[in-house]
Amino acid sequence: MDVGTLQNNTNSTLDDIYKDGLDSDHKVLSNGNPICGGEQANLLMRGDIVKRSQPLLIQPNRKLKDKEEPRALSLPSIPNPFPELCSPSNSPILSNSALGPSSQREVSHVVKVYSEDDTCRSLEVTAGTTARHVCEMLVQKTHALHDDCWSLVEVYKHLALERCLEDHESVVEVQATWPVGGDNRFVFRKNYAKYELFKSSPQSLFPEVMVSSCLDAANKGMSHSELIQNVLNSGSCPEIQGFLHLKEVGRKVWKRFYFFLRRSGLYYSTKGTSKDPRHLQYCVDINESNIYYITQGKKQYSTPTEYGFCIKPCKARNGAKGLKLFCSEDEQSRTCWMAAFRLFKYGIQLYRNYQQCQARQQEPAWMGTVPLRSVSDNTLVAMDFSGCTGRVIENPNEALSVALEEAQAWRKKTTHRYSLPAQFQSSPLSAAIHRTQPWFHGHISREDSQRLIIQQGLVDGVFLVRESQRNPKGFVLSLCHLQKVKHYLILPCEEEGRLYYTMDDGQTRFADLIQLVEFHQINRGILPCKLKHYCTCVAL
Repeated sequence: MDVGTLQNNTNSTLDDIYKDGLDSDHKVLSNGNPICGGEQANLLMRGDIVKRSQPLLIQPNRKLKDKEEPRALSLPSIPNPFPELCSPSNSPILSNSALGPSSQREVSHVVKVYSEDDTCRSLEVTAGTTARHVCEMLVQKTHALHDDCWSLVEVYKHLALERCLEDHESVVEVQATWPVGGDNRFVFRKNYAKYELFKSSPQSLFPEVMVSSCLDAANKGMSHSELIQNVLNSGSCPEIQGFLHLKEVGRKVWKRFYFFLRRSGLYYSTKGTSKDPRHLQYCVDINESNIYYITQGKKQYSTPTEYGFCIKPCKARNGAKGLKLFCSEDEQSRTCWMAAFRLFKYGIQLYRNYQQCQARQQEPAWMGTVPLRSVSDNTLVAMDFSGCTGRVIENPNEALSVALEEAQAWRKKTTHRYSLPAQFQSSPLSAAIHRTQPWFHGHISREDSQRLIIQQGLVDGVFLVRESQRNPKGFVLSLCHLQKVKHYLILPCEEEGRLYYTMDDGQTRFADLIQLVEFHQINRGILPCKLKHYCTCVAL
């Protein structure tokens, strides 16, 4: 056999072997798809024909044990390189259980609170944090004197609206109603009118002409004062009525209607003062709305008077949508409408908030540091220092007589009119010690002082002291009385080379402004009422 024949026989033998391997490995299914390899052919169980539309069952490589808990998907298990710094159980795996149960239940929210000078402080709160809790946190952080007058105010700057949050309201829920990207904010300030509903006489807050049930009470022999006290104690609400100017958003004209405020809502009559149900038009749902002060009524909404307020739906987040603008004739009627709205909406809850604040004041833990020389009127007592030691005068008649004698001692009987001297011989300390007091506000305008007193509550005795704009050496005492702000000029005078301050042309003179303020906290003097609450601003 030659070499060529041997080579041909070898090639034919190799071709036969290669064809046999292809026939055994490359089998074709009924649908025309080949099976590549013997291992994939083993997946066909019992010779069943696999079709393209049928899924293949993939068996898991590992099964979970019965007692093994599945791991959390939100936080995968990561080996801890520092097991000695882990949880008390020294577990080498970081899991949700190592973070504690509180982190799983409570979610933190960030709330920004501003002060009057636009300083800001961010607080981390939970969903259940109330306005009272936030105020207590800020009082402790700013070292302010704790009382029931600190409030958290919700402000809509672009709408010129603001309202004082009730103590039980959740700050997170209120913040959730704000529009995204808006200029809403919380402001931390004093509000002496917050619980005036339970402190002042009912006649000053609810005029008889605005309470419709007064005639029925008079027929039953019940006075107006007893009627209002019965309302506060029992939770029942009388009907408040009166004329108001109304303007809805999108309309340019204010219209005057006769309104009725009931527990079921706010109505107005389309025919004079008629109470006939056919003439009553439903206007506002109390339970689904909040009431706000209008801070710039004439500039923003062209209100007929300066005593405007607004009722806004709680869940409205589209800016001015759904706003109902109202305007009353005077401050007393506006205060009555707004106080009645709060009373109708929250009922006995307001009185519970007030009782809780009074209870906190009695606890020693809430007793703050006493101011240096200027204190509130409710902490002042009459003292007698005529003997070797001082004593507290408990008899009211004796205290009144001592106050009159002290007032006479301060008063110098003279007809001489003092003028402003060119130069004073006084120590720098006595001339500037008033600047350290919280009631002194420096060089602010008359309009700013009125705005500050209105914001902190039109209550009798709310005051502040500022520098005079017309007289560079004088000062002005701004005081609230009968819901009106009055201004009294304080002028310096000189006698025998000493500097004094007076408000009655030298009849009563004081060594400094602190002495003047403390005297009028005990004695009314020439003022219509005593100085009770000072306007103050804190820096956050």
